[in-house]
Amino acid sequence: MKAAFFDRQGPARSVLHVDALPDPEPQPGEVRVKVAVSGLNPSDIKTRMGFAGMPMPFPRIVPHQDGAGTIDKVGFGVSEKRIGERVWLYKAQTGKAFGSSADYVVVPSAHAVPLPVNVPFETGACLGIPAVTAHRCLFADGDLRGKRVLVQGGAGAVGTAAILLAKWAGAWVSATVSREEQAKVAAAAGADLIINRHEENVSEAVKRSTGSGVDRIVDVDLASNIEIDIACLAPSGVVTAYATENPQAKLSLPFLATMFGGYAFRFVFFYSIPQSAFQQAIDEVSACVASGAYNPGIAMKLPLERISEAHEAQESGRTVGKILIEI
Repeated sequence: MKAAFFDRQGPARSVLHVDALPDPEPQPGEVRVKVAVSGLNPSDIKTRMGFAGMPMPFPRIVPHQDGAGTIDKVGFGVSEKRIGERVWLYKAQTGKAFGSSADYVVVPSAHAVPLPVNVPFETGACLGIPAVTAHRCLFADGDLRGKRVLVQGGAGAVGTAAILLAKWAGAWVSATVSREEQAKVAAAAGADLIINRHEENVSEAVKRSTGSGVDRIVDVDLASNIEIDIACLAPSGVVTAYATENPQAKLSLPFLATMFGGYAFRFVFFYSIPQSAFQQAIDEVSACVASGAYNPGIAMKLPLERISEAHEAQESGRTVGKILIEI
């Protein structure tokens, strides 16, 4: 098979290669997927670059956790009826060396989730890490119907997923952005209020539209946004953080304001979401997708041979929307 891989950590053009590797074979309980589209995430960049001193977990890595394609082979214990099934993938490279940036990938059967025939593979490759992370951020504290949500960073992959899922669940959604291109993505996802954080006072805009503030905040950079978040919260509101670009970031809370408001703070890491919550996310993300309500913004689609360019675009932070690799 043709695959992208790296044997050492470093810059994309220095370490990523595309070449032939042996076709993988499914073991008991596994399926092999003919990959149509591979989804790129920030965590894939961090693995390649050794974020926070992270070592190479394997001597050779075929990157990417997310993707979509068609099951073409099954291992012992998996029904052959799954052969030919269209699926979206999650944790394709978790605990093993070879992920979805290849012609074929082998995953546990449960990690290949049915994808409706009317849903393009591109949408399936946008699920995985962003959608499950967003779901946990939104629903860990209960139902959203009638609630008010603020998404800090509404044009990122998780931010867009949070808008889409929250609107599907019946919430009112506001989102912050930094520039016009991002505002268009947040608007397309269905945000009711879009706030340019460089041009407007976020908390004033939120309070003006809601009266008492928001019930949930999904935040891409809590260490920087903590004061804004607290000013935006309604009584007993919850802030959930899922990312940081600074491994040394520290968080300082105003104790009395936080206590008097009854606020709560939650931290979500995709790879440590409890199994029951993870399964709930898979089920409800799938339901959202099947309903036609999940339409993520896609920044670019590149062929596998241009994977280095895709990684560089992800690192640059200039693209707005999901970056995909067509296999």
